[in-house]
Amino acid sequence: MCLGIPGRIVQVIDAAEQLAMVEVAGIRRPVNISFICDDLRPPEACVGDWVLVHVGFAMSRIDADEAARTLAVLQEMEDMQSELEAMRASAEP
Repeated sequence: MCLGIPGRIVQVIDAAEQLAMVEVAGIRRPVNISFICDDLRPPEACVGDWVLVHVGFAMSRIDADEAARTLAVLQEMEDMQSELEAMRASAEP
């Protein structure tokens, strides 16, 4: 299973190498944006775009609403995981 995490491009680090800084839930990481760049959309034009990030690559652009919905679902999954771990910890042996 592959999981794309929504992130927002906040800065182009190296336009020639198509590298950008992407912020995901407050954490910034360098990401390759070559899959979402072309002659009509060069790296510099991508700042502010929401993208799905997978293994260090921006795989596709998404809109802000889709990003918010996906981040909410991921948060719910994290909350559920925390609940399950708490239940396991308090379970009788």
